[in-house]
Amino acid sequence: MSGDKNPSSFTIGNTAQEKGLDYVPECYVVSPSKSSSSGTEKARIPTIDMSRLRMNGNKRSIAIEELGEACRHRGFFQVVNHGISQSILDEALAMALGFFDLPSEEKLKFKSNDVYNPVRYGTSLKDGADKVQFWRVFLEHYAHPLDAWIDSWPHNPPQYREKMGKYCAQVRNLALELMGMIIESLSLRISPNRLTPKMDRGMQIMAVNCYPPCPKPEMALGLPPHSDYTCLTIILQSSTGLEILDTDDGNWKMVPELHGALQVHIGDHFEVMSNGVYKSVVHRATLNSEKTRISIASLHSLGMDDKMETANELIDEQNPKRYKESSFRDFLDFLANNDIADGKHFIDTLKI
Repeated sequence: MSGDKNPSSFTIGNTAQEKGLDYVPECYVVSPSKSSSSGTEKARIPTIDMSRLRMNGNKRSIAIEELGEACRHRGFFQVVNHGISQSILDEALAMALGFFDLPSEEKLKFKSNDVYNPVRYGTSLKDGADKVQFWRVFLEHYAHPLDAWIDSWPHNPPQYREKMGKYCAQVRNLALELMGMIIESLSLRISPNRLTPKMDRGMQIMAVNCYPPCPKPEMALGLPPHSDYTCLTIILQSSTGLEILDTDDGNWKMVPELHGALQVHIGDHFEVMSNGVYKSVVHRATLNSEKTRISIASLHSLGMDDKMETANELIDEQNPKRYKESSFRDFLDFLANNDIADGKHFIDTLKI
């Protein structure tokens, strides 16, 4: 069909993934070199046991070293015994699915293509403006301070604010705990009045993603390869579909399912802070033809205009400063003016 080549034919409320088309329009097709494969190898993912990190003495020291190694080598790990109950995880996923199952007119109340909007419903990356469309529907909303934002969230499904809000609060506590431990794993003695308060008052954004069944999942993607602009991102997903780029061999690897675990990404701002010792992980969302996949990403960064800079303790003659400082607003400006599907990455703009 002639309109299948034009991304502007697939605007919010009228996209292939929302309509459940039984074919993949041409503007959704990614090049074979970028497409997913049903035979993708499973990634070997470090599993971090939070109960060991909460111990004292030598056991905790060993666990901190293991955390540092995961950040250094993969930029990605899974956490278990994190303290968030399975019922809270399940309810958050159920609320997300419930929202995407609502009639279109209810979801379109939150329609926005403005990346600066604190609550927005959309499709792909930038609805209708992407050269390549992605088989994704999403709801994004700010979540900290929770009482400042929760009343702007959807009120349908009726328990969305309560159930999602409970998950947001608990996953933020986990993120703050992990960020402190990651800084500790770098052996930094950062003054408490320098970075920790910035994290305490920092941003939390929930990216609630829905990837409907795709008739030809090998031809399209849910999200293109990218790294997160955050300090840390914590992922809760209903099923597999997340792939990470293995820097050892350059191949894509599927993140295996581990019931009750949460996936953790090191983001661009921790790469900057660590002067490249820790790397932000490049990842993408793949599709399947059988069932809808839900992924809830809790993205944690400093405040909107707080600048993340490299720790002075990690700069010397042998290790010069490698990155410019940047803020969350800087990333939004980048996102508004670039197409990440073209392979442009925010972190590359920061390298000196």
